[in-house]
Amino acid sequence: MSWQDTVRRVTPYVAGEQPRDKSVIKLNTNECPYPPAPGVRKLAEELRDRYADLRLYPDMDATALVKVLADYYGVGEDQVFVGVGSDDVLAMCFLTFFTNGKPILFPDITYSFYDVWADLFGIAYENPALLEDFSIRTEDYLPALTGKENGGIILANPNAPTGLELDRSEIERIVSGNPDSVVIIDEAYVDFGGVSALPLLKKHDNLLVVQTFSKSRAMAGERIGFAIGCPEIISFLKDVKFSFNSYTMNLPSILLGTEAVRDRDYFLATTARIIATRERFKKELTGLGFVFPDSHTNFVFASHPGHDARALFEALRERKIFVRYFSKGRLKDYLRITIGTDDQMDAVTAALKEILA
Repeated sequence: MSWQDTVRRVTPYVAGEQPRDKSVIKLNTNECPYPPAPGVRKLAEELRDRYADLRLYPDMDATALVKVLADYYGVGEDQVFVGVGSDDVLAMCFLTFFTNGKPILFPDITYSFYDVWADLFGIAYENPALLEDFSIRTEDYLPALTGKENGGIILANPNAPTGLELDRSEIERIVSGNPDSVVIIDEAYVDFGGVSALPLLKKHDNLLVVQTFSKSRAMAGERIGFAIGCPEIISFLKDVKFSFNSYTMNLPSILLGTEAVRDRDYFLATTARIIATRERFKKELTGLGFVFPDSHTNFVFASHPGHDARALFEALRERKIFVRYFSKGRLKDYLRITIGTDDQMDAVTAALKEILA
């Protein structure tokens, strides 16, 4: 036996391509097309005066960021957990809560990092299939109806890459129907017209809601994510995090993230702008013959009955427009198109008209 035989081997998550050509219209990774809040830029320019502070370890509790998030969402500071992007937060959740050996549940079509973490951490899982219209069947997550116990549940809501949202009443059915399991709701896209599960925290201590700064707060480059839950669930999460790495949040991220949350007006104006562009783009796609689930996100998951999705993907790429194509299963007929600026979406529409013609 060689040392290679004992290495942990997993199939890693595949992220969207990051082109170096700045002339590319990049609509493949659901980033915000607009810059962060003006206060973030102002503080970033002032950080050069604090460069000496970089020799020190950052605040391991990220106190300033936790406080501003608690104030914004109307919860206690002991109900907030922060990490290096929601991916870091979710990975810590898998390590902390999915430990009893029973299979965890998440849909067969959803954020493709979930099965990667499960495989990495040796967690059994099952994937209830989405319905034909890509919606989640709530009954698949209720042990009283399935007759099967689970080790936890994680749902992206709105879901990715479909963009569909499960009603909050259905989320509550799942949470209340699984009192012995932690239910995680991954709300990476909730700010684009979705309805958050946060109010349910007042009634359910087995619920954890995870969000990110990467989409609606235009800070994918700073890697900031957070979770909100009851104090006990946050305490358990912190214990695991501090056993893994005490200093995950760096100083610039803490400071800049705090400033981003403070500017509520800019945040709401930016998300409203993206929603308006999305709704206009959906009309354009419909006019071109595309079909798609109704999106509550900053992307559209679209298919054209008369054209091969991979061919459309390649034709757009030739025109320096990058969108996301998934080649497996039911996804192979669809393109996931991030909502950019109005000018960028006009360019996509014009390119599609040319390609379809």
